[in-house]
Amino acid sequence: MTNDEQQMTNQIGVAVIGTGFGQKIHIPGFQIHPRTQVVAVYNPHLDKANAVAESHNIPQASDRLEDILAMPDVQAVSISTPPFLHYDMAQQVLQAGKHLLLEKPMTLSATETRDLYHLAKQQGVVAMPDFEFRFVPPWQLLAEHLESGYVGQKRLIKIDWLVSSRANAQRAWNWYAQKEKGGGALGAVGSHAFDYINWLFGSVRRLCAQMSTAIPERPDPSQGGKLKPVDADDTCLLMLELADGTPCQLCISSVTYNGRGHFVEVYGDRGTLVLGSSNQNDYVHGFQLWAAPAGESLSEVDIPKRLAFPQVYPDGRLAPFIRVVDQWVQSIDADKHQSPSLAEGVYSQLLMDLTHQSHQENSWVDVPSLSSFLA
Repeated sequence: MTNDEQQMTNQIGVAVIGTGFGQKIHIPGFQIHPRTQVVAVYNPHLDKANAVAESHNIPQASDRLEDILAMPDVQAVSISTPPFLHYDMAQQVLQAGKHLLLEKPMTLSATETRDLYHLAKQQGVVAMPDFEFRFVPPWQLLAEHLESGYVGQKRLIKIDWLVSSRANAQRAWNWYAQKEKGGGALGAVGSHAFDYINWLFGSVRRLCAQMSTAIPERPDPSQGGKLKPVDADDTCLLMLELADGTPCQLCISSVTYNGRGHFVEVYGDRGTLVLGSSNQNDYVHGFQLWAAPAGESLSEVDIPKRLAFPQVYPDGRLAPFIRVVDQWVQSIDADKHQSPSLAEGVYSQLLMDLTHQSHQENSWVDVPSLSSFLA
C-alpha cells in the first residue's frame, strides 16, 4: 500500500460546527489536509447548513448538534461559533468522546475552559485551541532567535496590535459588541497575544489593564439600523510583569485608522528583535523579522526554507490553520496532548479574566501559575 493509500484509509472524519470562520478557514483547511475529511456541518438554521454542505461537497448537514455527534463517521469536531456558545457545545462534544479543535477565545471564563480541560482528560480525547501564530514562519524564526539567546538579558517587550477593522462606527452591532457574549478586541486578538507571550517569553507574574470603548453605539440591521449600546472593549492597554521580571507593554485596538498593524519588539542587553506586519487586510500575510546586535542597525532576516509554508493561499490564515490541523492529527495519532493543548487555552483565558478584573479594580492583579489554577 502506498503512503497516499494509507492516508486515505486512515482519515479522520470531522464535523465543522459554525459556518462563518468555519466556512472561510476550517472547511477548506480540513479538506486540504490529507488526513482529515469534513463529513458533516452544523448551523442552527437547517437551510443554511444544507447550503454550506452542498457548496463544499459535504455529505451531511444538521441544525441539531446531538444528531451531528451521533453520526458514526464523526470522530472529531471543530467549533468556530461565537464564543458564548463554546462552553456548552464543547462539553457535548467531549462527553460524546470526540476530539475537539476549539476557536479562541475559548469560553467566557477561565473556570469554564478549565472544566473542558479536565473533561477532555477524563474522556481520553485530544482538545486543542486554534493558536495560529505559533505556526507562522516568521514567528517560529523569532522563537528560535529568542531560544538561542540572541537578545541576551531581556530589558523590555513592547507589543502593538493596532488595526482599523472596527474603526467605522457604521459597522453593524452584533454579538461582538456585547461583553457578556465574549465580544471585544481583547477576546478577538488579546487571546492570541496572551498565548504567544506565554509561548515566547514565559508566564506572567502580574498585570495592570485599562480597557475602553471608543464607539459606544452601533446600528442593528435587524432593527432597521436602530443604534444599540456597545459595552465590549475596542481598545485595551496592558502592563505586564513576566515571571523573570521583564516588563511587557501590550497595546491593542481595533478602531485605529492607519494603525501601525501588529508588531512585537524585544530589547535586550545583547541585541534587538522586531517582528511586524503593517498589513491591515490580512493578519498573517506580511510578517517580517528584523534583528540587530547591540549598537548596530536593524536588518531583515530571511526566513529559511525549512520553516516556510509548503503552499500559501490568498487568505493568510489558511496555511497556519492547516499546520494547526496537522498538530491536532499528530496528537490524535499519538494519543498524547502536544503544545498548544487546551492547557494553553486555559492560560490565555485566565489572563483575559484578570485583565477585566484589573480594569474593574483599577489595580495590579497577581497571576497564579497555570499548574496551581489547573489543580
